[in-house]
Amino acid sequence: MTGTQTPSAQVPVRVFGGPTALIEYGGLRFLTDPTFDAPRAYDSGLTKTAPSAASPADLGRIDVVLLSHDEHDDNLDASGRALLADVPLTLTTPGGAARLGGNARGLADWEAVELDRPDGGTITVTGVPALHGPGDRAELEPIVGQVVGFVLTGDGLPTVYVSGDNAQLGLVKEIAGRFGPVDTAVLFAGAVRTAILDHALLTLDSAQAAEAAQILGARQIVPVHFDSWAHFTEGRDELVNAFGAAGLLDRVDLA
Repeated sequence: MTGTQTPSAQVPVRVFGGPTALIEYGGLRFLTDPTFDAPRAYDSGLTKTAPSAASPADLGRIDVVLLSHDEHDDNLDASGRALLADVPLTLTTPGGAARLGGNARGLADWEAVELDRPDGGTITVTGVPALHGPGDRAELEPIVGQVVGFVLTGDGLPTVYVSGDNAQLGLVKEIAGRFGPVDTAVLFAGAVRTAILDHALLTLDSAQAAEAAQILGARQIVPVHFDSWAHFTEGRDELVNAFGAAGLLDRVDLA
């Protein structure tokens, strides 16, 4: 698990359940898709089945939220929305930024923002393509909404990819072409299937997550978005089997 520019470096990533993880990177603390509600059913039809491993009060300082999309409860729930008000910057989709307002900023595909590091230098966060299901963007996004992934880079720092709810390996290949090999890949999995797209895959299944890690050349692999929600059809066991079959299990950090 070595970094491209910092050998033996491993990015600290703490996973709380669902899609929510804390990434410590270059002196800043990034939180992915915040979901901290207690188990409950939502009006959307989704059901949370397990509590998060921490509460927002347990997190300490959060500098940036990396929000893949704001329209689904399993990526931004009521507690997560409340947390955004206390975070200096939320990076998300252009549509999500318009809906959320406040400190939210939208990133289009390949659009980048530079953030100051506490001890000098900068971190670049690049919005990268993600599609929440199969098919063309023009047909898909009106049904399931806009989604964005993120790549974190900086001088002397490893490269970190956060996939968001992306279901298409072709996009992973595009991202790898620009940024690969990737040191740390935070991959949203879970093999989500719902009636909204006639039960087609809305996120990567476990075998696809392993293939994505291979495409990226990832040294450290952190699967998220595979537990705590009833509509996830694959979990830890399927991930262990898939990464084991791919010969990557020694690179995988499964909380």
